[in-house]
Amino acid sequence: MATLNDLLAYPVVQAPMAGGGSTPRLAAAVSEAGGLGFLAAGYKTPEAMYEEIKQVRSLTANPFGMNLFMPQLITADPAAVEVYAEQLAGEATWYKTPLGDPDSGNDDAYEAKISVLLDNPVPVVSFTFGCPDRDTLDALARAGTFTVVTVTSTAEALAAQRAGADAVCVQGIEAGGHQGTHRDDAELDCAGVGLLALVPQVRDAVRLPVIAAGGLMRGDQIASVLAVGADAAQLGTAFLVCPESGANALHKRAITDPVFTHTELTRAFSGRPARGLVNRFMREHGPYAPAAYPQVHHLTAPLRKAAAAAGDPQAMALWAGQGHRLARSVAAGELVALLATELDAAREAMAAGSAS
Repeated sequence: MATLNDLLAYPVVQAPMAGGGSTPRLAAAVSEAGGLGFLAAGYKTPEAMYEEIKQVRSLTANPFGMNLFMPQLITADPAAVEVYAEQLAGEATWYKTPLGDPDSGNDDAYEAKISVLLDNPVPVVSFTFGCPDRDTLDALARAGTFTVVTVTSTAEALAAQRAGADAVCVQGIEAGGHQGTHRDDAELDCAGVGLLALVPQVRDAVRLPVIAAGGLMRGDQIASVLAVGADAAQLGTAFLVCPESGANALHKRAITDPVFTHTELTRAFSGRPARGLVNRFMREHGPYAPAAYPQVHHLTAPLRKAAAAAGDPQAMALWAGQGHRLARSVAAGELVALLATELDAAREAMAAGSAS
């Protein structure tokens, strides 16, 4: 089976962005340029996931990855979800759409997607919101698939190593989108660790390759995380604004729009902590959103869709990392080349500084 170094020419991984950001065109363009492109199976059917795999294979012969959400085993408090739904009634009236059914399922067809990936192996499979059991990871290894588990602490990294993962994706608190914590505990919402502090801790704790993720936008930042122990860097927001990205045009514009001054973690849109640009919906509903994923995600999905259709970013989930203002709207392949050039320059500067 391939090692991490075999999978990419440059230590640049395009983050899997569920909800539309990741597309076959984006993943293929990144992989063709020497990075590692990723598809996102989250919120898709197994059939749709497989179709996207076929599309990427028609666009590139280079390695690429697929990301899966782990099933959510903790049952949310139905009463808390009902209270939140009552709070959102005004939004439903304003956008002229009913709220979604919070009980639309919480396993994201995980077992069916694993079956597809065992029958039709892809080079890399990563996991978010938990760690698969050893039997699943061993089965993927026998199929020739390199496995990555997203972690947000040394304890989660150690659990991934014990389960047999090939690598860990270490996610700092700066990362856009959902925090990939293995346990959705409301008491941990503000307890995340910054990437430059977390990577060395994980590097010291496990023997696995480390992919660093969280707010990274430029090559010199990649050089910094490599210097503290990472083997590669994963970037999401940086690729979100590329023309190959499937993100809504309103979302892409908001990334660098001075109207949106900063990001925060919120449960407002999905019931799980996720970092996005602060907008009206987040301010008004974030403080009251329960720890209930994916129930809140299902509940707010029609509202987010209606807001996008109305051209109103103030009720959309504008996921973005803390470095969002550094985004560059260039083609994905060009961005990989820019990052590689900036990384080389930063490494040369570091070497010159240490030699003087």
